Amino acid sequence: MNVKFTKHETIDLIIAFIVISLGFSIVYGKTNINYIIAILPMIMIGVGSGFILHEIGHKISAIYYGYWAEFKAWPIGLIISLLSAFIGFLIATPGAVNIYGQINEKENGIISLSGPVVNILLALIFLIINSVYTAMNPQAIGSFTNITCTFGFIINGYLAFFNLIPLGILDGAKIIKWNPLIWFVSIAIAAIIAFGGMFGIY
Repeated sequence: MNVKFTKHETIDLIIAFIVISLGFSIVYGKTNINYIIAILPMIMIGVGSGFILHEIGHKISAIYYGYWAEFKAWPIGLIISLLSAFIGFLIATPGAVNIYGQINEKENGIISLSGPVVNILLALIFLIINSVYTAMNPQAIGSFTNITCTFGFIINGYLAFFNLIPLGILDGAKIIKWNPLIWFVSIAIAAIIAFGGMFGIY
């Protein structure tokens, strides 16, 4: 399997990465410029793993099935992503992996599922690292690693949940069309990760 990134695709991924990172920093930092700057590197790690690997997951899955796939930024979506951050709820629509070829429903569902699954796995990895790290170093709570892992856990859960919403061009719409049960289990797990803290689950 030969995975290649075009120059244009790489630039689009970098632009989308910066916009999404800044957007999440604004959501958490609100109007506090100093706090936004302080947490930006931490959020970039969570978003870098979450957003970039989500899209690469789609791309690799599509290539596995023999399709040409390329990420393309959506200028209007980039603006929406950034502006929505100021209302405290990021609408993450910076772009998407475009797949070329006659794709069937099952393959489309699996390719769409691969992105959210990457986010769910990353969220669990961040959770495990954070749990082990703070258990071994109680004084590390509030440290760079602790905060980075916390953001990585929450943001990856949010990205998985958001993309699994079965509306429009989001992944959820393609997954539920292919297999409603798999969609339900996936979005339930993502919801627990993204919103469980609100109900004292963790």
